[in-house]
Amino acid sequence: MKTDNLNGRPKVVIVGGGFGGLYAAKGLANKGVSVTLVDRKNHHTFQPLLYQVATSVLSPGEIATPLRHVLFKAKNVEVILGEVTSLDTKTRKVLLDGGGELEFDYLVVAAGARHSYFGHDEWERDAPGLKTVEDATEIRRRILQAFEAAEREAHLTGAYPPLHFAIIGGGPTGVELAGAIADIARRAMSQDFRLIDPTRARISIFEGSPRVLGMYTERLSDSAKRQLEELGVEVNTASRVTAVEQGRIKVGEEWIPTTVTLWATGVAASPLGRMLSAETDRAGRVPVQPDLSIRDDKNVFVIGDMALLTDASGKPVPGLAAAAQQEGRATAANILRDVRGAARVPFSYWDKGSMATIGRNRAVAQVGRLGFSGYVARMMWAFVHVALLGGGRSRLMVLREWLWARYTRERSARLITGNTYGR
Repeated sequence: MKTDNLNGRPKVVIVGGGFGGLYAAKGLANKGVSVTLVDRKNHHTFQPLLYQVATSVLSPGEIATPLRHVLFKAKNVEVILGEVTSLDTKTRKVLLDGGGELEFDYLVVAAGARHSYFGHDEWERDAPGLKTVEDATEIRRRILQAFEAAEREAHLTGAYPPLHFAIIGGGPTGVELAGAIADIARRAMSQDFRLIDPTRARISIFEGSPRVLGMYTERLSDSAKRQLEELGVEVNTASRVTAVEQGRIKVGEEWIPTTVTLWATGVAASPLGRMLSAETDRAGRVPVQPDLSIRDDKNVFVIGDMALLTDASGKPVPGLAAAAQQEGRATAANILRDVRGAARVPFSYWDKGSMATIGRNRAVAQVGRLGFSGYVARMMWAFVHVALLGGGRSRLMVLREWLWARYTRERSARLITGNTYGR
């Protein structure tokens, strides 16, 4: 066992500062191990609220917290900024860009996932997805720039082309983006422009399956569709997008003009999973044992969006923030059991429900066999997401912005950053 030379403690390397990696590090904080957390970013992002950055409700700093700040009380945890280039389970080393390497006794791989374009990566340029703060600010730029460009065109020529925001995918991210864009157009921006009418912007969802939010019950799925349509969103189910180009998408054999196209379907796990000499599924996820370790190495754990697992009761574990948090805590607990010489405990997932917000007073929530929609679901969604946010400062800032947006119809983060004219 490669122990820390200074204090004889086992070395734990955690790859990824998302929910799984961060909560594994928290679980090991100030315990009898030496921990190194590696991430390409210096911050933890609260991904469930990224769409609110993309739609100008929140600023990046309100949902992202520096990892060093989160872990500053953990005296046995070191945070390293870097990109992992190789995972060598035989030599027990993690190789970093620039030639650095980290030795480990235990390895926790929690590098998350990115959007998948199903073999058409060239579509990303014209239909960005939403997984990072950078994605969110780029989407915000495109949405706001669309309105500004239309106003400019109307001023210069007396006319402007119709605005069409197309969202590919009717899962939670697609539904939340569509509802938030509709809210921007119908409420927040309705009085901001002189020559264009933002309320006439067309917002469309294109979903290949028979219904939106297919993971929810049919009743809640129908409720979500109805709530979207009440906001003026066009919901197109059984409508598979077969091509994406700048300014248009192809649905079946029909080309449809778009002003902004957003990608909200398809997920692929980090390619780091394939470096573990373990089998993976089509999405790149690694099957794991009941204790979250991989089959051929009990000291290598894979958690979060990278893991393919069922819990102790035989239920598939979804790729949700709450699940990743629980997996991180469970992994840390099992590592500490090893250190104490105790037996490991199989992971058991506590399902806290699934929720998707659609707009002001609109949402759906599924908790066990119970389903909620409308205002009640929206309040449940708000309570759960505030509770999940790390730190009292973040909670207060987010609550402040939500109340401001609710009662004033204003969005305080309507800034266009980056390249204003072009992509």
